[in-house]
Amino acid sequence: MSVRMFSQNYAISEIPEELKKDANAVIRNISSQYTINSQNDMEISEKKVISILNSPGEKYSYVYIPYDKSRKVSDIKIKVYNEFGKQIKTYSKSDLNDIGQSDDSALYTDDRALYLKISNTLYPYTLDVQFTTNTSNTIFLPTLTPFYDYNVSIENREIGILNKSGIKLRKKNIENSFAKADFSGDENNLKVSYKNIPAIKEEKYAPSMSVVMPRCEFALDQFNLEGKKGNFTSWEEFGKWYNTLLEPVSQITPEIQQEVNVLNLQGSTEEKVKKIYQYMQSKTRYVNVAIGIGGWQPMSADNVRKKGYGDCKALTNYMRVLLKAAGIPSYYSIIYMDETSKIFDKDFPKMDGNHVVLCVPTEKGNIWLENTSQKIAFDHLGYRTLDRNVMMVKDNTVEIVETPKTASEKSKEIIRVKANLAENNTLDVLSKFSYQGNAYDVMMPLLYMTPVEANDAMKHRYDNLQFKNLNLENLNNDKDKANIDFDFNFKAENYSKSLGSDMYFRAIPFLESDFYLESSDRKFPVEIPFGFTDDYEIEYTIPQNYKFSELAAPVKIDSEFGNYSLEFIIKDSKLVVKRKFMLKKGTFSSDKISQYIQFRKQTNKIDNTKILITKL
Repeated sequence: MSVRMFSQNYAISEIPEELKKDANAVIRNISSQYTINSQNDMEISEKKVISILNSPGEKYSYVYIPYDKSRKVSDIKIKVYNEFGKQIKTYSKSDLNDIGQSDDSALYTDDRALYLKISNTLYPYTLDVQFTTNTSNTIFLPTLTPFYDYNVSIENREIGILNKSGIKLRKKNIENSFAKADFSGDENNLKVSYKNIPAIKEEKYAPSMSVVMPRCEFALDQFNLEGKKGNFTSWEEFGKWYNTLLEPVSQITPEIQQEVNVLNLQGSTEEKVKKIYQYMQSKTRYVNVAIGIGGWQPMSADNVRKKGYGDCKALTNYMRVLLKAAGIPSYYSIIYMDETSKIFDKDFPKMDGNHVVLCVPTEKGNIWLENTSQKIAFDHLGYRTLDRNVMMVKDNTVEIVETPKTASEKSKEIIRVKANLAENNTLDVLSKFSYQGNAYDVMMPLLYMTPVEANDAMKHRYDNLQFKNLNLENLNNDKDKANIDFDFNFKAENYSKSLGSDMYFRAIPFLESDFYLESSDRKFPVEIPFGFTDDYEIEYTIPQNYKFSELAAPVKIDSEFGNYSLEFIIKDSKLVVKRKFMLKKGTFSSDKISQYIQFRKQTNKIDNTKILITKL
């Protein structure tokens, strides 16, 4: 079966008007034809035709063709058409730059790409790219979705699979109301496509499109990765194959055994694991190393010991081998790390995931270890790895296991404040901040900052205050309890306002609402990636020649989205303001969004409650 070729008339006038609405670019045709010749031989013919409509769409005017030692690229053809569909430029392979696929964290990688930026100042125009890839790796088959990017519409996006291998091809189609896939052919000569998908605008707080969009996934029962053949007929069989990747890099060398011996481990399993983990953190750092078997086999544990660095795979495996040397079993666990939870399907074995963590069973339950950070606390996963499942690689199988659930009540920002208001409207503050649970994750960047950078970060965070001076000090990272705390002392000018001889000021100085959602008219749900609880207590001292006027009544709100309370207590001529706000993790559908907006607006309004003091 050949890739379906659309009409070669790429005039912009041929694009339906509904596909131009809200679009910076239009995918005229993305067609990928996969021809599977055998377990270790696959050819992919790709064609991508995209019309760039305006300046914001210019970011799509590039050619990017990845390759490596097992992916050979040929038959590259590049054409550019003007607004009227007339060909105005052509390029060939010799015009492309050969670049490494790496980022700032990558030490070395064997992934490369051919790259070309198309320069064309006259909009609109159309870019047509075609090439063929031959590979021996059949472990990764495509996932087809009706989404390319925000503000990009799609005329046609399709995948064809011609399966000549005799190996069973499995497919999984996930449907919803956004779009419906068209299928034709049979299981060995299959075509799947999405057509005429209008552009969508990015919506604040929407879940990841990789989860909310319909999609069609594929996998072969038998596959190859860099000469290592395996099968996906069950998670058990996949686990046996995965262990062939881990075993060669998991040897307990005499040097590794000595590392563990000198730690003089004592106490419970948990205490031993913590000591080994914090030792591992002290001598390693994260560096992206995308080499080996498709970037999926870790660097050997002994190499990590020697070099003191590794990526998530290497550091996790090193920690696993250290524990193994101490007689403590643990399990290499592949996960999908993102704000939106992506779940592995228990009924559809395939290679997936973008991160690795370690699970250590103990008599008290599982310990979960994030091994890429020197700063993170023991037995603490960040909110982008909680509330989902992992592919846990055991000796003879892969088990799909849940990571811990988050609890809004345990993710706390606790602030205790002593605030002195002066008659010149200046607020002098001594405060203590403490962060636990998922709030700990949010504040971890402070641990990597200089004192100047930390002060600047706090100044930016609370930009509603006119700081005269500020000082974040005594920053402490409790790696046993996953708690960050510090003192934050400052002076803010013009905090209060004069009203004749009286003054008024906000009850809550730390306004930090990042919620700016006005309309419930949207296509996608609102997602709260993690829940949290704010617990604020502010003690105000006012000038001696002033008194507090009538105070607002206490407020308490209970909602399906969370709860809120604010109360005022006069104590020894001082005013104590107590605020608690708990927001639940969740994804709220369109019929709930207007209620959610109302809840957040209501709490924001109460946060702006003013206190009036009267001159005696």
